[in-house]
Amino acid sequence: MYPGTHAAAHPDRPALIMAGSGDRLTYRELDDRSLRLANLLRRAGLVAGDVVALLADNSMQAYEVYWATVRSGLYVCAVNNHLQAAEIAYIINDSGASALVASANLGELAEDVANQIPGVRVRLAYGGAVRGYGDYEVGLAAAPTEVPAVQPRGADLLYSSGTTGRPKGIKPELPDRQVHEPGDTLVEILRTVFGFGEDTVYLSPAPVYHAAPLRYCASVQALGGTVVMMERFDAEAALQAIERYRITHSQWVPTMFVRMLKLDPSIRDRYDLSSHRVAVHAAAPCPVEVKRSMIEWWGPILLEYYAATEGIGMTMIDSARWLEKPGSVGRAVLGEPRICDDAGQLRPPGEVGTIYFERDEFHFEYLGDPEKTRSVKHPEHANWATMGDLGYLDEDGFLFLTDREAFTIISGGVNIYPQEVENVLALHPAIYDVAVFGVPDDEMGEAVKAVVQPAPDAVPGPALEREILGYARDRVAHYKAPRSVDFVDELPRTPTGKLVKGKLKARYARS
Repeated sequence: MYPGTHAAAHPDRPALIMAGSGDRLTYRELDDRSLRLANLLRRAGLVAGDVVALLADNSMQAYEVYWATVRSGLYVCAVNNHLQAAEIAYIINDSGASALVASANLGELAEDVANQIPGVRVRLAYGGAVRGYGDYEVGLAAAPTEVPAVQPRGADLLYSSGTTGRPKGIKPELPDRQVHEPGDTLVEILRTVFGFGEDTVYLSPAPVYHAAPLRYCASVQALGGTVVMMERFDAEAALQAIERYRITHSQWVPTMFVRMLKLDPSIRDRYDLSSHRVAVHAAAPCPVEVKRSMIEWWGPILLEYYAATEGIGMTMIDSARWLEKPGSVGRAVLGEPRICDDAGQLRPPGEVGTIYFERDEFHFEYLGDPEKTRSVKHPEHANWATMGDLGYLDEDGFLFLTDREAFTIISGGVNIYPQEVENVLALHPAIYDVAVFGVPDDEMGEAVKAVVQPAPDAVPGPALEREILGYARDRVAHYKAPRSVDFVDELPRTPTGKLVKGKLKARYARS
């Protein structure tokens, strides 16, 4: 389904509410405005398979653009607005975009980008004037409102985070169906497994350009629910939004849990969270004690999944089963996980290896990079693919993550997985954020290093370093514990909460 279905049945139901301002976009408005934009793009010469780039903040117009493309057989390429202009221009040019829609709140950035994208023939800005762009509202007002006889289903074309090397476009095949026809795997999972439906009020606190927020909000709208989008994440504001809008479902990353858990108890207890039925989390492994604390606070409503933008596979676990299998990311709901050694051979239960997913076939490619597309495939099985994560399966088929292959520390010939140490340190009261990785060591090859962003009231220095080292040694084997701690003002994270550990490793490799 798509907004037009719900506009006919419930025209005044909110499709999207901005959490801070309370501004609302009804299904009637979303259907009408996305239709007008679709017709505008069609008149400009865009045809099925073309690409529309989106440089947006968290705003209602983002979903007008999304549905305009998806009801036209186009690709929507949502671009990270925290990148530099040259990086954004690279993505837009690499995607082959014919059109770009930008927010005036990013006006200076959008102007810089406009000078570097000669192949983009349609440029529109919403929320105000931007040099080099047409007026979005004027364009919509002049666009026809006839519904085309055929509305082929489009798709997203998203780019990898680019934490190592340049980002790569992940281009799926376009579905062979119209926008109102069923067949969307994610929509069905949300409906049947997560319990999403027309009564869902879904809180989205993350940036809209990221895969999960973009897709999950769209899926809620496909099902006729209401999305409540935060302009940006703030720990207390998130709790306030749950109470104010009677949120039923939400999605988070573990860093957000840590931020909320570190609120003063008087703040945490201030808000009525009783409407909250399902709290989905993903994107990064969640420390066991963090998740246990969240279940104690919110109740057994946490539902975790493990997946990737590429859509190679998916596992899932609810709170009850997680309490039986703490640390697991669940069993497969899409594809079958296979754990392999460096030679590609299967490993037995309990042994760590590279995680592959087996599917009947894969329907994506890295745009313009057939070598990278081949590199994620198993050397012997064309229908097995990996994102480079390490983990193991237990005897019952539950998957446990250990770390990214690239971040494994080899110290004295022994593998150490930084994630385990980060999980232990995450809730230390003097630590606001932490990264653990290997640094060169003449004797051991690599030594374990912790880089810490102290809590606001903590005093960095030798005393706090000794405290953190002792805390770690009390909780993990001594060979896994950090040998030293450095303090920084801020750790490099993406706006979606992923730690950009490669930048830290590179800094220490050079020093």
